[in-house]
Amino acid sequence: MRISKLLIILILFILFVPFSQLNAQPLSIHPENSHYFEYKGKPTLLISSAEHYGALINRAFNYRKYLETLHKDGMNYTRIFVGSYVEIPNSFGIENNTLAPSVGNFLAPWKKVNETGLYEGEKKFDLSQWNPDYFKRLNDFISLANKLDIIVEVTFFCSTYQDAYWERNPFNKKNNVNNFPDIDRKDVNTLRNGKILHYQKELVKKIVTELNEFDNVIYEIQNEPWSDQPREGMLFLRILVPGGKKNDGRFKLATAASYKWQIKMAHYIVETEKDLPQKHLIAQNYCNRYYPLKDVDPAISILNFHYAWPEASFLNYGWERPVSFDESGFSENSGMGDTAYLRQAWEFILAGGAIFNNLDYSFFCGSEDGMQKNKAPGGGSKELRRQLHFLRVFMQSFDFIKMKPDFEVVYHAPGMRAQALSEKGEQYAIVFTEMTNNWVKLNLPKGKYQYTFFSPFTGDKLKKGIFKSVGNTTHWEMPEGVNYMVTLKIIKQ
Repeated sequence: MRISKLLIILILFILFVPFSQLNAQPLSIHPENSHYFEYKGKPTLLISSAEHYGALINRAFNYRKYLETLHKDGMNYTRIFVGSYVEIPNSFGIENNTLAPSVGNFLAPWKKVNETGLYEGEKKFDLSQWNPDYFKRLNDFISLANKLDIIVEVTFFCSTYQDAYWERNPFNKKNNVNNFPDIDRKDVNTLRNGKILHYQKELVKKIVTELNEFDNVIYEIQNEPWSDQPREGMLFLRILVPGGKKNDGRFKLATAASYKWQIKMAHYIVETEKDLPQKHLIAQNYCNRYYPLKDVDPAISILNFHYAWPEASFLNYGWERPVSFDESGFSENSGMGDTAYLRQAWEFILAGGAIFNNLDYSFFCGSEDGMQKNKAPGGGSKELRRQLHFLRVFMQSFDFIKMKPDFEVVYHAPGMRAQALSEKGEQYAIVFTEMTNNWVKLNLPKGKYQYTFFSPFTGDKLKKGIFKSVGNTTHWEMPEGVNYMVTLKIIKQ
């Protein structure tokens, strides 16, 4: 009788607990192709147009509606800051900035005390005491995202870009009661930060332990680590951007002092998880645009770039790790609106990238459904999210785990840019942008192929048919009426 009752209880437990919770494995590197992810047993790309990182730390932001909107719009990724960095109103020209909570709505990991700090009468923090309200919201946020199959990149730290932002920062000695020495904000995320290092380690340990049970979490050490570093000792690249314009000082890698601190934090994440059940992926943010990395620490699983070019992926392909376009969202001068982000996403993913994330300014307090327009340095909209969802659907129509960047299939594309991903002789995904011509030449091995041209703007099929290749370079006519960008799918019959 006792055994029967235990069996009934076990059966009921299995029936009412989702299978993903019984056998949850965190997002991991795909065992057959280390440039991609595996999640719940399936090959996975992370593609999103998400808000400006304040969904957790801004009490006024309805994160439940936000996550439900992302899911409904086909997005499967978001990125949050944990409260070690916060902005002030109109930072970066964003009128409705989720990362700049109104006074009283900044939710940090630490308890507040009854002493006034530097910024607008906000109370100081005691960095030795945790804030239970914060961790309740954090756990609920990650739990709901998990139910909606949304991967969350948890970013521990961020450069403090300006002195004005430093006035609100919890690590500023005048905003806490922990007797910090006077320190330059540029030294906070280095090993020269004195007592701050202890509290940074404790924050990492606390959050990593709190979130260990979840399978939808990846960790990032620091956002844009080059942005508060001195120019001395920093590597600058000078290259030509499309159109022939010179771009000086925009391709920056953090100093050695910053890098050493980041790796120490990464190893502390690994150390914290050593005796915990789950092991999560760790990302490191390197620079804007691209750079051929000369070393990658073994603790790092994901290579993050902001405003990335396709080169960020294929120049670092030999590191055998997923490469991430971890942030876009400043297109006010491009004259292209959201089309700039759509082009970036297609080119990067078809260069072998694994993540694309756009800052979607249509999400803010009172617009958690992403339906309103924000006064901001970039865009984002429901329409863009629909278009990005089609990119993921398009890629999932391939066995993309078997594909890699292809620089031979497009033999000649006069007046346009082309990026291709393929399993040679079997399947091809190609995107053509900046189109000023109606034909291309392709190199396909001998065989019979089914081809389909799609509009990346609508997802509509523009032209399809069967093509027989005799193994040489062939002339292809583009669909009529194509404007700026078109994608092509080719599958061997």
